[in-house]
Amino acid sequence: MPKLKVDGIEVEVPAGATVLQACEAAGKEIPRFCYHERLSIAGNCRMCLVEVKPGPPKPQASCALPAADNQEVLTQSPMVKKAREGVMEFLLINHPLDCPICDQGGECDLQDQSIAYGKGQSRFHENKRAVTDKYMGPIVKTTMTRCIQCTRCVRFAEEVSGVEEIGALYRGENMQITSYLEQAVTSELSGNVVDLCPVGALTSKPYAFEARPWELKKTPGIDVMDAVGTNIRFDSRGRQVLRVLPRINEDVNEEWASDKTRHAVDGLVRRRLDKPYVRKAGKLVEASWGEAFAAIKAVKAGASVAAVAGDQLDCETMYAAKALLASMGSGLLEGRQTGMDYDVSSIATVNFNSTIAGIETADAILLVGSNLRWEAPLINTRVRKAVKRGAKVFAIGEQVDLSYKVEWLGNDLGLLGALPQAVTDAFANAQRPALILGGGGLKAGAQGATLALVEKLGLIRDGWNGYNVVHLAAARMGGLMLGYGAKGGIADLVAAAPKLLFLLGADDVDLGRFDKSFKVYIGHHGDAGAAGADVVLPGAAYSEKPGTYVNTEGRVQRGDSAVFPPGDAREDWAILRALSDVLGHKLPFDSFDALRAAMAAEVPALGVEGLAGYGWSMPTLSAAASGPVAYPIKDFYLTNPIARASDTMQRCSAELIHGQSFAEAAE
Repeated sequence: MPKLKVDGIEVEVPAGATVLQACEAAGKEIPRFCYHERLSIAGNCRMCLVEVKPGPPKPQASCALPAADNQEVLTQSPMVKKAREGVMEFLLINHPLDCPICDQGGECDLQDQSIAYGKGQSRFHENKRAVTDKYMGPIVKTTMTRCIQCTRCVRFAEEVSGVEEIGALYRGENMQITSYLEQAVTSELSGNVVDLCPVGALTSKPYAFEARPWELKKTPGIDVMDAVGTNIRFDSRGRQVLRVLPRINEDVNEEWASDKTRHAVDGLVRRRLDKPYVRKAGKLVEASWGEAFAAIKAVKAGASVAAVAGDQLDCETMYAAKALLASMGSGLLEGRQTGMDYDVSSIATVNFNSTIAGIETADAILLVGSNLRWEAPLINTRVRKAVKRGAKVFAIGEQVDLSYKVEWLGNDLGLLGALPQAVTDAFANAQRPALILGGGGLKAGAQGATLALVEKLGLIRDGWNGYNVVHLAAARMGGLMLGYGAKGGIADLVAAAPKLLFLLGADDVDLGRFDKSFKVYIGHHGDAGAAGADVVLPGAAYSEKPGTYVNTEGRVQRGDSAVFPPGDAREDWAILRALSDVLGHKLPFDSFDALRAAMAAEVPALGVEGLAGYGWSMPTLSAAASGPVAYPIKDFYLTNPIARASDTMQRCSAELIHGQSFAEAAE
């Protein structure tokens, strides 16, 4: 480990660290534009210049210079100050004075660093160059005259997302960044280049000209668009969430977020339920809360009551509904709306046991029925990292582009019983083998066949569990911990034929199978669930209520409410609490904190943030599986009611999935 001095402070850094990292370890701020700790080193911008002794008597780029023993680094010397002023002067030669109209204003690296390290005036008076804007699709807005060619976006596309559609044309002063043939970027992670861009060249198209950062209230939250549990920040003004940005969590999402996570938020203000409705003469008509509750009470259900949890539900709502049903004598709870049926007697066997961060270290991976790029884009980037480190990936399922090299074995689950020799050899030689069972495999009942491979492929070893399941819904793991998993799946509820059925934000249930049930929908969007209900009670979306969520690796996380629900809508638990009074089965909590405490008392793991521990035990299941895999997700951008209500997601679906073309204004 090299030891060196930075401005007289002695620091010791790991072998392979750069001088820039050594300076940061010493508490010194080094300006940079092209350097990013998650991307390869480019050394383009030269803003990170420092003076290093012994060495040539000139400033050196600290991002690309390895730290070595006995180096003496100066970050504040007159030579360094003059060099940085000169670099900044060069960067601003062609940069337009767009700050008053630029969406990056107020959170722009170029603004901050020009004030901190710039000279204050320029000696150049030549005309500024202009570059035509490039089309990059419905997510990224370009103003390429502002571009300083840091190439962060190019490196992100190549190294992280794996969709190499952004690159550079020409050289020197004529260099331009563009997408391939100026077409839309097809990556599900394209919005991250907006965060990476240190200037205003790439900004968010849906958010363009909406607000300044100092106008926004910032609230931490948890994403519910998939089961990864991306840590996010709601930026809201008044009663509307204007944008969602990722928060750094090295164990979950690093600092990335999918495009659906970022840009489905405009769906939060469209097609919303803001009043109760009751079906009269076959039509839903507006009603008061009292009328809606009276209609539910009129159903003499007794213990013949069931509840189906939707994909985006928080644990507190599920617990409140469970408590209400228990007080009525029923335990009919289910969360797998679309008919998936898998054993949940041991939650560890439906958990992502390697952990999201841990899958990076796997050296042999078998994907079973998973289009991982759509089911969990941020887990897909982790697998891509494993591939770059030398991991071999095999897959059973319909062939799709996962952005890394995959050896496709075929689209027949019968292969699980007779894996090719190449697969068994790779797993026999692996130190950290892993199997990932996706939505297609769960739907086809391949759980037993994959569990039969645990011992055969050596998936569980000291300090390593390589058996992983990727869920598609943010509410799934929390629901399973709370008992929302009947042995026979949704079929058990159909067979019970409940008189009263609660649909808790459940929009993907085949309501035709419950045609004799009185259906009460508690949710936030006028989607399929509300359209088929007899009573509609307006609830709160994930941005409008605090909640506990458990991601696919069993990590318990909590989010806060950023805004209030619209109109007469209320938080879901409060609706259930008020309804319990009317039904004569009063729930034993009057506040959200009391509810959360009661939930933690029943399921202690839900009371503590962090990875929940599940004891591994193997259920006795059939090891036979056969037939082709059908991936559950047909359109990445339209998987839930919020996304379906979003104009941005509709545009992404039309253009990126279905190939529809959109003319720009100048065309």
